[in-house]
Amino acid sequence: MRYKNDPDGTRLPIKLDSTSNGEYAPIPLQPIHHKANDHALKEADRRARYKGQGRRDFLVSACGAASTLLAFNQANASAGRDGGFHQVSDEAAVDTDAALQALGKNEFIFDVQGHYLPPGGHMQKKAGCAEASEALSGDYMACIGAESFKKDVFLDSDTDMMVLSFVPSTPESEPLTIEEADATRQLIDDMNSRHRLLLHGRVNPNQPADIAAMDELAERWGVSAWKCYTQWGPDGEGFYLSDDVGRAFIEKARSLGVKNIAVHKGIPFGQKSYEHSLCTDIGVVARDYPDVNFLIYHSGWVPGQAEGPYDPDRGEGIDGLIKSVKDNGLGHHSNVYAELGSTWRGLMRDPDSAAHTLGKLITHLGEDNILWGTDSVWYGSPQDQILAFRTFQLSAELRDKHGYAEITPEIRAKIFGLNAMKPYGIDIDEVKRRAANDVLARDRLAYTERQDPHFLTYGPKTRRQFLDLLKIHPPV
Repeated sequence: MRYKNDPDGTRLPIKLDSTSNGEYAPIPLQPIHHKANDHALKEADRRARYKGQGRRDFLVSACGAASTLLAFNQANASAGRDGGFHQVSDEAAVDTDAALQALGKNEFIFDVQGHYLPPGGHMQKKAGCAEASEALSGDYMACIGAESFKKDVFLDSDTDMMVLSFVPSTPESEPLTIEEADATRQLIDDMNSRHRLLLHGRVNPNQPADIAAMDELAERWGVSAWKCYTQWGPDGEGFYLSDDVGRAFIEKARSLGVKNIAVHKGIPFGQKSYEHSLCTDIGVVARDYPDVNFLIYHSGWVPGQAEGPYDPDRGEGIDGLIKSVKDNGLGHHSNVYAELGSTWRGLMRDPDSAAHTLGKLITHLGEDNILWGTDSVWYGSPQDQILAFRTFQLSAELRDKHGYAEITPEIRAKIFGLNAMKPYGIDIDEVKRRAANDVLARDRLAYTERQDPHFLTYGPKTRRQFLDLLKIHPPV
């Protein structure tokens, strides 16, 4: 059989579904999403017959991805959702050269928020891995083992580099330990590809001993940034980066010379943690610590809320982040970076909200201060997010009305990877040179002859799965 995964071609290469990253309850699809998915499958079937291909062959091709995005455009336009769209020609759905012109890789992609679920741990249950592994080929590891992580991220997607991040926990209940993360990095290192995978160090500064443990994370494990959740605490109480606990954490990071702080904002873990999910403290500490980079995970995004133009009175979500930055005298080229992990994945379902989000972030924070992240592998391979972003454009009407910029190839390349080079201190030319000749590059070339992406996601898809997840690993 040519394909072990989905041989009948029942899964779309770009996914509109209810999967969450485990930090918020899955949001059910609306009728427009079901319509878009159904239309995309019917169009794939029609175009596959036109090209004399099986539907699976068609869907794994560039034409299959183009056809899917065009179908989404048509469904959204019919519902009056035309603030944003995927810039793909009709020809691309049936002509490979045209499809590659729109969808082919031209950028260096540095995903600053990736996740790994080690096989054998309780996070398998959290991610619904029993269902996924049954659907996948037999050699797929129990959940996301290191080899399968490599396939999802570096073979089935255009990702060139990734940072492995962490979720909040006590030391006793870590779903991913620094040792397990480093073992995954070692797999990549063994392919002479050390530059491909970086590590965060998990720090909950309102938890005893975590700040003291930062020395070992920096010196032994060589972390490139710190990951914290201001809405998390061992007793359910969060903290602010601008209070005594947060400032002690920042000062420790400065003293260790690792001056990147990736802070989870938005996606509150419940009413008790809501206030600490807001971005009111970001502008304050960014102003007070200009030598520290603050990477705002999720950009303050709140799942399920529609995004409109910037409203300084809103005070939460992405608007809250922008307001905090502006109120503290920070503008473009500041030390505050908005990261798109889970945010872009959620916005893919709503082109109007997606257009407003990108438009106002570029307008108010600047095109140099937006970072690419996907929160995968919760959402499976990040390739569908990459293809959707690579082709997304704001409508001329929305740009004229709100003064938003057109998303040019130059802006897209910055967001996809170039912007992250500055806080992480990476020389793009050196990394590109090494990446062009490492083992992973050769594996990629060989894989193009036998591509078999599974087009599956791993995170919870229903409220029941989400509640089961909370029983295993409650966030607070």
